[in-house]
Amino acid sequence: MKRKFIILPIILLFTFILSACSSVDEQPVTDTVEKKTTIVVGTGGSYPPYTFVDEKNNLTGFDVEVWEEIGRRLDMEIDFTVAAFSGLFGMLDNGQIDTIANQITITDERLEKYDFTAPYVYNGAQLVVHKDSTISSLEHLKGKKVGVSLGSNYEQMLRAFDSNNELEIITYESYSGALQDVALGRIDAVLDDMLAGKTFIEESGMDLKLGGDPVEEVINAFPFVKNEDNAELLEDINEVMTAMAEDGTLTEISLKYFPIDITKK
Repeated sequence: MKRKFIILPIILLFTFILSACSSVDEQPVTDTVEKKTTIVVGTGGSYPPYTFVDEKNNLTGFDVEVWEEIGRRLDMEIDFTVAAFSGLFGMLDNGQIDTIANQITITDERLEKYDFTAPYVYNGAQLVVHKDSTISSLEHLKGKKVGVSLGSNYEQMLRAFDSNNELEIITYESYSGALQDVALGRIDAVLDDMLAGKTFIEESGMDLKLGGDPVEEVINAFPFVKNEDNAELLEDINEVMTAMAEDGTLTEISLKYFPIDITKK
């Protein structure tokens, strides 16, 4: 009896060990990938009223407020990184930022490389000229000095038009700097966003005006590098942006900065 009594615990112990090992082996592998909690948004910070630094040294503007609301609704942190516009796409490609909030126009070339959110701005490419100028179209720019933001779709637009090299295209990092040069007579025109130009003219009081009608319609959205993780994130962002459009939030933010609702086609 004693043998049996001693052997029984040993058998039970051995069975327990096997059972424990088996249970460990059969445990499902847990997903250790942490859910993304922060979206890093790159912006130039010098393109009022879309993105600029105010008198209190705070980053603000239409694009900034749109992303702040997206962050609130997704319960995610929005971390803004301010850099020269011409370097933002390089930062996006290198993973230093997740997207760009600087009125990025959807183009065929960009669609080959990036996935975009739903459009949130419908606007126009516009010439801004000196108030005494007679320039009112791209054709009038031949033989003239024309300013444009470095690396922008407006630069691409100008260079595509200037296939015979009849323009002197001057690139700028600062949109306001380009417009100041127009007012001072250093260059003849600037091609950029219609409402940004209109806002600058009204607020600066400089000797500027819009040069004719918009050159071309532009549709803007937020670009993301194409990958599986961003595809899932884009679904969430688009769902939120759709809700913001439907409940009037995008319109409200737009009318805070512009006389019209630029979020509707």
